[in-house]
Amino acid sequence: MDCRVVVEAAIPVYDVTTPEEAIRIAISKTGGMLNPDLSYVEISMGSRTSPDGEELPPAFIAADEALVALELEMTVFNVEQEEHASRIARKEIGQRLENVPLKVLSVEEIEGSDDSDDADAGTDTGDEDPTSDGGEDDLIPEFDELVEDG
Repeated sequence: MDCRVVVEAAIPVYDVTTPEEAIRIAISKTGGMLNPDLSYVEISMGSRTSPDGEELPPAFIAADEALVALELEMTVFNVEQEEHASRIARKEIGQRLENVPLKVLSVEEIEGSDDSDDADAGTDTGDEDPTSDGGEDDLIPEFDELVEDG
């Protein structure tokens, strides 16, 4: 099965004066840490609420430093259960965002993910050998033929 995992990250940002500036810098900083390895992770503003249920901005600023709540969303392919998908997402994102607290907010199974056509697309869980189906061997002779013809 394939799952869509949403992880919340607390991104520290320094020398900022407004929540909008902090959010912009946090998204840019996070994108820089994730790219190019995890360019398929979607980054968006997180949502925070007070204990009373009041909506709060995703950035908290004190002494020109901010802590920004961001949501990082990715699809994990070929997992056996939702818990496995959340562990893979936390590991993949956590390796690139060192010293950044992460919390899994949601894991949703993607409908129609049992199709074998989708098995080779997207995030590799590391459980399978990508060359085991012989697909790469078939492409190499065709490429060589194109080079010789050109």
